[in-house]
Amino acid sequence: MSKTTTPSLDRFISPFRVDGAERFHLKSHKTSAKGGIDKEEGEAIIEQNRKRLSDFQDKLYAQDRWSLLLIFQGMDASGKDSAIKSIFEGVNPQGCEVTSFKQPTSKELDHDFMWRSFLALPERGRIGIFNRSYYEECLVTRVHPELLKAEKLPPRLVTKNIWRERFEDISAFERYLTRNGTVVLKFFLNVSKEEQRQRFLDRLDQPAKNWKFSMNDISERKRWQRYQAVYQEIVRHTSTSFAPWYVVPADHKWFARVVIGSAIVAALESLDLRYPRADPASLKEFKAVRKALEAEAKGRKKA
Repeated sequence: MSKTTTPSLDRFISPFRVDGAERFHLKSHKTSAKGGIDKEEGEAIIEQNRKRLSDFQDKLYAQDRWSLLLIFQGMDASGKDSAIKSIFEGVNPQGCEVTSFKQPTSKELDHDFMWRSFLALPERGRIGIFNRSYYEECLVTRVHPELLKAEKLPPRLVTKNIWRERFEDISAFERYLTRNGTVVLKFFLNVSKEEQRQRFLDRLDQPAKNWKFSMNDISERKRWQRYQAVYQEIVRHTSTSFAPWYVVPADHKWFARVVIGSAIVAALESLDLRYPRADPASLKEFKAVRKALEAEAKGRKKA
């Protein structure tokens, strides 16, 4: 793969990358940005990224050294599901696994808040995709304090510092992962309230999309400002050079896919992935096997 890939994609990556180097303000990130391109150009980049991603994923799997963890967060109807489906179209499903984190089960609540995420981490050579993640335990539980009580924490551990402590624990966990060969990329799909409204109406208008709609979506929409404030805190306190956030403009689904796909491709390209080379002993065995197979064919012709 050419080393010119990353520079050509950087304009779709750097403006949206948050690594903790500067103080983060969510309002400074436009939800409707299109990166100076139109949809037709965007679709061409998406297709190019699919091909690159398929190639890199094959090498990642064969090399069996690195793994990639992709975290998707965003408000309802921000486009997480469709982005995952589009970006990974054509990628070998044997090398990827999507985990969607719903409301914790009773068994999960009997463990620490990150336990279920540990179980879903990608193996070496694989791509793990978290549709929502352990960040929900700093998001929904903060917007709905009553949910924190269900986690059965000893009361004296539930202090005013609990969110700062969770941010610290998450960053330590992500550093641990990167030190052990897992590349961590986190995407916050930043959609506007008006675009969410339009997408909810679309779900109501199209029978095939009715199943996606829930009255709970409307009740959560009423807490929009609170969710925005908490997302700002999450990104602000957990953005690091080793596990950056990408605040993705999500009003235009096609451009969100350009940004996400470009960030993934650039990260994989930086790993210098290669197919493993056979050692001299194996090459010698291959020659012997080749001779045997060729002799087998000659034997059939004589018969």
